[in-house]
Amino acid sequence: MPKIAFFTLGCKVNQYETGALEERFSEEGFEIVPFDDFADVYVINSCTVTAVGDKKSRTMMRRAKKLNPNAIVALTGCFPQAFPDEAALLTEVDIITGNKNRQSLIDAVKQSLGTKQRIVKIEPFSPKDSFEPMRVKNFSDRTRAFLKIEDGCDRYCSYCIIPFARGPVRSKPLKDVLEDAKILYQNGYREIVLTGINLSSYGKDISLSFSDAVAEICRSLPDVRIRLGSLEPDLISQKDIDTLAGLDNFCPQFHLALQSGCDDTLKRMRRRYDSAMYADLVRRIRIAFPDASVTTDVMTGFPGESQEEFQKSLDFVSSVGFLKVHIFPYSKRKGSKAADMSGQLTLAEKKRRCDIMNDVTEKSRREFLLSQIGKTVSVLFESTFKDGICEGYSMNYTPVQVLSDSSLAGQVLNVRITSLRGDCCFGELTL
Repeated sequence: MPKIAFFTLGCKVNQYETGALEERFSEEGFEIVPFDDFADVYVINSCTVTAVGDKKSRTMMRRAKKLNPNAIVALTGCFPQAFPDEAALLTEVDIITGNKNRQSLIDAVKQSLGTKQRIVKIEPFSPKDSFEPMRVKNFSDRTRAFLKIEDGCDRYCSYCIIPFARGPVRSKPLKDVLEDAKILYQNGYREIVLTGINLSSYGKDISLSFSDAVAEICRSLPDVRIRLGSLEPDLISQKDIDTLAGLDNFCPQFHLALQSGCDDTLKRMRRRYDSAMYADLVRRIRIAFPDASVTTDVMTGFPGESQEEFQKSLDFVSSVGFLKVHIFPYSKRKGSKAADMSGQLTLAEKKRRCDIMNDVTEKSRREFLLSQIGKTVSVLFESTFKDGICEGYSMNYTPVQVLSDSSLAGQVLNVRITSLRGDCCFGELTL
């Protein structure tokens, strides 16, 4: 039985796709082993959002060859899809495939094991492409499952290369979404996170919306909590909000990609909303979901971001009251419009602004967590720490800890929040 190891870079979608590949290879008779083990085949599922991701892919290629010089090393994912000519020149790898067809990787590995020939097969995307069937039934020791229902993006933000790496918007047929969700439920998962490259575009190609998919699962599986991945603010309609508000098992956590709170910066980013539109969306969400949390991503140091623009972004982020903010410095991505823009900032300045933004968002996070004290919430427990402390997340993604004599991992239990300890709420189990 040949041994195969995987290493995944990047987002939850990449992780889901690696899980699907692992299950497919296992069905073909391969033994899945950790990446640092001796294996016959090593697969690197790449990310190309930043140049750092490309560098990490190359590092893992070299590591694989050190672990077993005679192994087949395969590179797949976003890097070769976005930069096929550059990827084809990499001598450290024996197989190179892109994002379009996972089956081609399986076929190439089986062929290369027998012939030892080098295989480069990167298929370009077409506007007529449909969603590639794939399924993940288990997520090792995770208590939450992920379900990819959308692929592709047609936004072409000025800093981003992903539309070239992922192709046009493609949606998983609704009947397949429901079937996969039922399998995950049957396998013991009580929370499913729906993911996609541009999740809020789900259904664009099949005359549906992302809220249709949520409603179908929520109504068919009332014992499963449904959570959403990242959403684009301008693609959420009032109808979507109203639909979601009528679903008892929908998790009211909205990750609304912001990137900047300054309108001039947003224009250069080619984002399709402004701060007023974003603020109004948050207001309408909080009317429909009084205890909703809002999380986001914020970039600092985008080309041309003056101190005044940064201050506007800082003030806006402070005003929203986010539960959690992923803050990161702008990274130049070859092939994107922003890479050639004037006004590039130094890394030191971008990091300095990250630190300032982080201080502001930590304050709003603390205020949100304090607002949860006294409430009784439903918590999906995920882990047990030393001294009998178990931790999990509420429906609105509040981290909650309790004391317990035994592990509560995988259980959904009610907790009355009594205090804030560090960066986590603390409470007592209730009947």
